[in-house]
Parts: sequence; C-alpha cells; structure tokens
Amino acid sequence: MRIQIQKWGNSLALRIPKAFAEDTGVEEGTAVDLSISKGKLVAIPAKRRKLSLRQLLSRVNKLNLHGEVDSGPPVGREVW
Repeated sequence: MRIQIQKWGNSLALRIPKAFAEDTGVEEGTAVDLSISKGKLVAIPAKRRKLSLRQLLSRVNKLNLHGEVDSGPPVGREVW
C-alpha cells in the first residue's frame, strides 16, 4: 500500500490505515518507538513499562513535593 506523507505544523505526518492499526494494536494515543533500520523507517508500538512503588517514589524530591493540603473543617463526627 502506498500512502503520502503530509505536513502537520512544522513536522511531517504519516497516516496509518485502519487495517494496519488494528493488526498491530495501535490506536489513538499509542506511543511508538521510531527508528531507522537499513535505510527504512520503522515504527514499533512501545511496550508499557509497569513501575514499582519504589521506582515511583525514587522520583520524589524537594522540587516536586507539595505541602499540606487543607480539606476544610470537619463535616461529620471526624476528629482532627
């Protein structure tokens, strides 16, 4: 199948035919790894990496840590 590259802002865009998208599991919002192999453009759907709690917490630092959040006065029989 031959398709045409189109301009999209300052970049170029490649439309993926529906049949190709369905066969590869690609849908709107899917991230792909784009590379060049032997002079050919290759787009491979990126695998989602599951991060552990330890990995997520390792990214917390003084610059992205927020302070306390006031949720307002008690509404029922809560004790603060």
